[in-house]
Amino acid sequence: MDAMDLDRLPLRERKKLRTRQALVDTALELFTERGFDGVTLDALCDAVEVSKRTFFRTFSSKEDVAMAPTQDLWEVFLEELEICEPAPGQPLFDVLRDALLAALGRMPAQGWAHRVLLSRRLAAHAPSMDAHGLAFCDRTSRAALAVARRRFALPGGEELRARLAIDVLVAAFHRAVEGWIEDPDPTRDRLAAGLADACRAAPGSLVLAVR
Repeated sequence: MDAMDLDRLPLRERKKLRTRQALVDTALELFTERGFDGVTLDALCDAVEVSKRTFFRTFSSKEDVAMAPTQDLWEVFLEELEICEPAPGQPLFDVLRDALLAALGRMPAQGWAHRVLLSRRLAAHAPSMDAHGLAFCDRTSRAALAVARRRFALPGGEELRARLAIDVLVAAFHRAVEGWIEDPDPTRDRLAAGLADACRAAPGSLVLAVR
């Protein structure tokens, strides 16, 4: 959400969002400096000057706040899936891809990409973040499948293929992020380009022949 959108919200909502962002930014900074396990929840709350009660109104755990940048993207993806208007007969994978690209376009142009980088680097050294990410991914995939079933009138017996389409999208995103982390200019738009490339490569991977 950019500054203009934020200014349109009621004061109470603006304060909640600013507190949330302060928690995310401070958590990523402290976790990067001291290590994920080197920062207690009490220390994080003290640094932001909020109570633990306030923290738990927004996040469920240290893992939750550390992975917020990427989780925000996938939550917006579900919103895009709810409102998109695909053409009749359009492949489900293309609908999913377009929804995720639209969600990427809604992420803040400034700051979001850097937060994702910090979060991904932390996850590489924090097994509990990986476990949290897997659980979040499973919940999101199930939610996306529920939206697809409800909105797109999938033929009976196609749930397996629908779930596989979602799984392929998630895999394409992870491969795009892997390459993007090594990019000398890791911006939001370059991540979107990497995702588009990975999605284009997905169908060919299924018919790639061995020699």
